[in-house]
Amino acid sequence: MTAVLQRVLSASVRVDGKVVGKTDGGMLVLLGVKVGDTEKDADLLADKIGKLRIFSDEFGKMNLSIEQVGGSFLAISNFTLLANYKKGNRPDYLDAEKPDEANRLYEYFCGRLSHYATVEKGIFGADMKVELVNDGPITIVMDSEKLK
Repeated sequence: MTAVLQRVLSASVRVDGKVVGKTDGGMLVLLGVKVGDTEKDADLLADKIGKLRIFSDEFGKMNLSIEQVGGSFLAISNFTLLANYKKGNRPDYLDAEKPDEANRLYEYFCGRLSHYATVEKGIFGADMKVELVNDGPITIVMDSEKLK
């Protein structure tokens, strides 16, 4: 599993012009599920993200977790994180898991993430419009393979 985390002041996702998920401060998480990913991958990634200390303490040092600052998550499925761009100029997505299994693991991941803070979501497979105000900017790319 691959995740792109962005510390945000705010973020929202719209489908057909309607806001379906938002955070008023916390983290935007884009999640890509690759072929062969399991619940163990989701557990490792969600637990690392939930405990990640990327929020500033009273001294301006990144030392606090999302739970400590009362933030929330906006989690959005994003198969394009698994793009293979090695050949040609049109990426393929053959490494992305099939939709049914990817959605199952995305939902499982969001459930695990909810142990740390409220999780709002996009709509799996929908054409989503994401808006965010990045805070820092702080953007981190994580891969569950590196956590094993």
